[in-house]
Amino acid sequence: MSINIIRGMFLAVSAFTGYAIVAQIPGVGDYAYLGALPGIAVGGAVLAFEVMSFKSVVRKVVWGVSGLLIGAIAAGVISLVLGSIFSRFGTLVFGLRLSSLVLLSYLGLTLGIRSDGDLLNLLFGKRPDSGKNSNYKILDTSVIIDGRIADLCETGFLEGTFLTPHFILQELQHIADSSDSLKRARGRRGLDVLHRIQKMTEIDVQIMEEDFPQIKEVDSKIVALAKKVGAKIITNDLNLNKVAELHGVHVLNINELCNALKPVVLPGESMRVFVLKEGKESGQGIAYLDDGTMIVVDEAKRWIGKNVEVVVTSVLQTTAGRMIFTRMKEDSDREEYQTAKGGS
Repeated sequence: MSINIIRGMFLAVSAFTGYAIVAQIPGVGDYAYLGALPGIAVGGAVLAFEVMSFKSVVRKVVWGVSGLLIGAIAAGVISLVLGSIFSRFGTLVFGLRLSSLVLLSYLGLTLGIRSDGDLLNLLFGKRPDSGKNSNYKILDTSVIIDGRIADLCETGFLEGTFLTPHFILQELQHIADSSDSLKRARGRRGLDVLHRIQKMTEIDVQIMEEDFPQIKEVDSKIVALAKKVGAKIITNDLNLNKVAELHGVHVLNINELCNALKPVVLPGESMRVFVLKEGKESGQGIAYLDDGTMIVVDEAKRWIGKNVEVVVTSVLQTTAGRMIFTRMKEDSDREEYQTAKGGS
């Protein structure tokens, strides 16, 4: 049942409770229906408190039932106390009993559903398990659209619970509904990737309705949510990576993982590459490895469109990726020969 339907039913019961209380007052007569107004006001105040205090929806029905029972028992205790103190005011006691039953049962239900056992830990003096959410991971929009996360999950290297905030789904839907064909394709790809991950048995995908209306940027909302639930962020966005680390949030960067898995290349090694295009500097040629690593080849402009043998001179590793600087093997062999000849 939708939470909004439950809230609507609660308001209706609150209105009826107010009417029942006023109807028991002697002399009110035809104006008893006005009691529904304070009932709705009290019910609305309770709903406002519940929405502002507990925005995270947790799907643990057992805790909701437990909270409902606790609320009903508390209301029963209050009814006994009210009956003994105000025994002369039968109509007033009836209204207060009914009102306390409705309010405490509703609060017990919502507290139980949303606490997911934390309330029980507090009641019995137990410390919350700090490692409870250590396996929670939040996927940002960029890594969902990228798609490699699904392949990584299929290998078994990632497991646990993936939290997908509702505002991430809204952003993906907005991209998928874009008038730009490229953005539309990217958004639909992201939704397909999420659907693919959701089907994996070792991955638990949970949609969270948690939101931070006071925060406008989606990346900032992701960081705030990760801090609140103690989750890690999976991304390939360098800027989000830096911001999350500044806030003390652990980040799993897909690009960093890919860079770490690339084969190690040492200066002096030779390789055969295809010179694809001209480089930024004069005479340079640009080639790429199968994993996308860019190779800069000195004095290779005339070899564009051909396979050549090159020798690695240096490797530059940055947060954005890796670049390999090389020179033509013939030039390197010639230089070594001249150096050896000069030395002899």
